[in-house]
Amino acid sequence: MDWLQVLGWGKEQTEDLRFVGYSYLKQGKYEIALTFFEALVVLNPQNGYDLQTLGALYLELGRNLLALTYIERALKVDPTHFPTLLNRAKALFVLGYRKQALAQAKNLQQSPDPSIAGGASALLLAYS
Repeated sequence: MDWLQVLGWGKEQTEDLRFVGYSYLKQGKYEIALTFFEALVVLNPQNGYDLQTLGALYLELGRNLLALTYIERALKVDPTHFPTLLNRAKALFVLGYRKQALAQAKNLQQSPDPSIAGGASALLLAYS
């Protein structure tokens, strides 16, 4: 079902939802932000940003298997999104998929983005 069409919503309304959800995320109110991003994923199930943000929120809340599910969905939309790949490595580590997590993190250490490379190095130090 196309909920955007049913609701008569367009880009402006979804951007408003995203803005409010992101505002709660920035305040550390993850449970509230989660509600907004869950709604956004229902409204547009192929939006990589919303999928990866939802995965990151679940990861932050310790709901790691659900986090990995949404992270994997986000990577189907954009398989090269480095922050999502880093979150995937973290989820794999906390779920005990050590071999996959190590491979992912070692690969991300080579990222030209220092925050991704540094995050991957930190994961390797924390889980080695």
